[in-house]
Amino acid sequence: MGSFLKKVTVLVMACMLLSGCSQDTQLDDYATNLTGNNSRQSAQEVTVDKEQTETVKKGISKDEIKVGVLHLSDPAEGSGYTYTHELGIQGMQQNLGLSDSQIVRKINIDDSDEEATEKAIKECIDAGCNIIFTTSWGYMETTAKLAEEYPDVYFSHGTGYMSNGRNFNNYFGRIYQARYLSGIVAGMNTKTDKIGYVAAMGSSNSEVTGGIDAFALGVYSVNTDAKVYVKVTNSWYAPEAEKEAAEVLLDMGCDVITQHCDTSYPQTLAEERGVYGIGYNSDMSKEAPDACLCSCLLYTSDAADEEDSGDLGGARHNKKKKKTTKQDMTRAKPSLI
Repeated sequence: MGSFLKKVTVLVMACMLLSGCSQDTQLDDYATNLTGNNSRQSAQEVTVDKEQTETVKKGISKDEIKVGVLHLSDPAEGSGYTYTHELGIQGMQQNLGLSDSQIVRKINIDDSDEEATEKAIKECIDAGCNIIFTTSWGYMETTAKLAEEYPDVYFSHGTGYMSNGRNFNNYFGRIYQARYLSGIVAGMNTKTDKIGYVAAMGSSNSEVTGGIDAFALGVYSVNTDAKVYVKVTNSWYAPEAEKEAAEVLLDMGCDVITQHCDTSYPQTLAEERGVYGIGYNSDMSKEAPDACLCSCLLYTSDAADEEDSGDLGGARHNKKKKKTTKQDMTRAKPSLI
């Protein structure tokens, strides 16, 4: 994975919520795409032509960086996955000192529509973007294909599992850790021993399944009588389906409901019914202040504060702080709010 791609990806992850950077942050002027020493592909295995090699040596001027972003829904909704990702993009922009003209956003791009996804990515490329963030699972295959077609453009895919070791990577945090803790909260607060879980995908998806398993283990650790009931929407963003799934679970007698979906319907419906909810992706207590017990989200501000001073856009960290490694930096820290 290129050094440039690592650095900008880290900054997006580091700002994906509750973002912040040091007051004495200083920015470097160049980013390079030198291939690092990673487990997938060594620098010696990467074949580049002469022009590409010269670009690596020269670096990319900060003024020439242009970032494209594909959003699954509209960040203006103010809650959920897309909203949180947009906070990360804004934090990255501030940290790197990029102008508004250096960010190209494509919103409401259905990740199940391959044609729409490809069109949005190519529009970003035509606009001059040299790094593109495709933020939802369903964008993965199309992103992988276009990464091969456009080797001079860096692609960073949110979630998923594919990468090519050159200009295409994936990123996500260990959110299952926070899921486990939220399961403890749910298990301690249920009175009916019925806990609902609105899931975007079924058992074939490791991200969703891992979260459910971790949550259920957390529940079981404090309440062996409780059961977790899962309702699947088969979509990463489907407001009506998410609302319907939440209503079914609440009608079953679930008195705590959590979610792996984008809208806050499970929380707001829990509030209406006088039961508890556990949010996801963003702090959903603002939508359901009386119902929301906590929310699982990614919090990586510490990583941004401690990034090495030699990195593009990295905060020149307080020397008294423990220094983190680049491997640590690419992993977002989960948090329970």
